[in-house]
Amino acid sequence: MTPTRVGPDAILHRFHSPDWAHLPTSGAGAAANGGRFNRPGVEALYLSVEPETALAEYQQGATITPPATLVAYRVDVEGVVDFSGGYDPTAWPDDWAEAGCDWKYIARIERRNPTTWRIGDALIRSGVKGVLFPSYRHPGGTNLVLFSANLGPDDRAAPHDPAGKLPRDRRSWS
Repeated sequence: MTPTRVGPDAILHRFHSPDWAHLPTSGAGAAANGGRFNRPGVEALYLSVEPETALAEYQQGATITPPATLVAYRVDVEGVVDFSGGYDPTAWPDDWAEAGCDWKYIARIERRNPTTWRIGDALIRSGVKGVLFPSYRHPGGTNLVLFSANLGPDDRAAPHDPAGKLPRDRRSWS
C-alpha cells in the first residue's frame, strides 16, 4: 500500500444539500451521521471523480433527486491510498473485500460497527489522508474520501467558486 498523490489540479465533484453549501469543505455532515469510511464524530469529505458519480452518491438510491448544489473542487493531496481499481489482499487486510457492505444498515439497524469504519480508523491512525475507491452507487465511478484530521497545510480540497456564488452562511435557509 503505497500512498499516491491526487493532483496537483485534479477536479472532483460533490452535490451538497443547499443548506450545507456554505461549508463545502467542513466534513461536518459526514461527522454527524458517519459515512462509509468514517464513524460518527470523525470529519471526512467525500468527493467523486465524475459528476454522474457525485449525483448517484447524493441520491443514495432515491427515485426523485432532492435539491442540490453541484460543487467542483480543485484537489491536491499527497498521501492517498488508491483502491479505485480494486485492492491487493497481500498489502491490505481481507476486510477490504467488505468495503461494499451496506454500512448504513449495519450501523443503524444492526447497531454494529461496519467493517468499513474499522478500515477508516486504521487508515486514519496510519496517517493516510484519503482513499480513492470504487463507487457502490454508480458502477464504474470513483470516489475519494479525505480524512480532515490528517490533512496538512500543503493539502488542498477547495471549491472552485471564482464568482463567489456559494452561500457564505446559513441565513438564506432559515
